[in-house]
Amino acid sequence: MNFDHHTEREVRWTLKPLREVWLDIGLKRVDTYKGVSVKALLDSRAMGLFMSKKLAERQGFKLERLAKPIKVRNVDGSNNQGGSITHEVEVNLYYRGHIERVRMDVCKLGKTGIILGMPWLAAYNPEIN
Repeated sequence: MNFDHHTEREVRWTLKPLREVWLDIGLKRVDTYKGVSVKALLDSRAMGLFMSKKLAERQGFKLERLAKPIKVRNVDGSNNQGGSITHEVEVNLYYRGHIERVRMDVCKLGKTGIILGMPWLAAYNPEIN
């Protein structure tokens, strides 16, 4: 499944989330098919699929440079301190028997390795309600 890439992404942070939903997912590199199990934060306020730069580098995912950087804005509209998104990765994502190839934007996410945002949630909400 391909999600439209817009010129701007929003990674939103809240100080005290009401409830965090974490999913156990699998990710496999598309070049070597080497896999890793990770916890992904399901966030309906995030407007994309995101992988932390630390996770991408540690697991050897192939970083693909974007033709044009994507600005990252905080929930208050200010520019994110982590800077623009300049790379993405293509991975095979596994969740409860479901497999799909996705592209994830690579950016600084603090301690979170993966964020699955609204595009993913909209496509799979019936399966994870």
